[in-house]
Amino acid sequence: SDSTIRQVYTVLRAGLDGAVRDGLLARNPAALVKRPGVERTEAKHLPSADLSAVLKAAEGSRYYPTLLLIAATGLRKGEALALRWDRVDLDAGTVKVLATISRVDGHLVVSEPKTDRSRRTVPIPPAMAAMLRKHRTEQKVERLQAGNQWVDSGLVFTNEFGGPVEPRNLLRVVEAAAKKVGVEGVGVHTLRHSAAVSWLEAGVHIKAVADLLGHSSIAVTGDVYGHTSDDTARAAVEGHLGRIGL
Repeated sequence: SDSTIRQVYTVLRAGLDGAVRDGLLARNPAALVKRPGVERTEAKHLPSADLSAVLKAAEGSRYYPTLLLIAATGLRKGEALALRWDRVDLDAGTVKVLATISRVDGHLVVSEPKTDRSRRTVPIPPAMAAMLRKHRTEQKVERLQAGNQWVDSGLVFTNEFGGPVEPRNLLRVVEAAAKKVGVEGVGVHTLRHSAAVSWLEAGVHIKAVADLLGHSSIAVTGDVYGHTSDDTARAAVEGHLGRIGL
């Protein structure tokens, strides 16, 4: 991909810069190569009505609480699935994102986020805190039913035996729910993107949105979500005219 090519170039150039400093090379040959570009594509998002319909259709799934948290907070799929109860403060209404889960060489692996900005504290509204309290109660019942087969992982979202959730299961649920309500091209990250666009179109400052999403910079946020709806653009222009008395 474009981003992988750029990362390889960046690492190579940095290594060769070190060779120049150490006197092993007279000059850095990578400096003669134009930095590879990355074509940005705006993220797909859903209008609020479609998002509500998809979530409603997924309500009967055991993974519904996970999807609802992603849609409400903009967490990445791996971040939500790696969330532990000891990083959730339901009284304060916050969750701490300190890990992510992904499949590596056929195994589910929990690791630290790639960047410091991805490590963040995300607020959750009272309704979300109430949902998580209910989910925790249901999880305790499930733990008793599983008996000695239960794995005490400490994760907020688990399979029937307390282990980590297979990320692809979330995708299956979202795709089935979207198909049920006639919405096409929906993935788990569509929920995250929809939250981001909703915040921006509601007038939330892009820096705050970048912080919520765990982006490395507001430039990333601008590239991925650098669009507005016609109604939002019109409201912005009309609002400005009103403020200057026109």
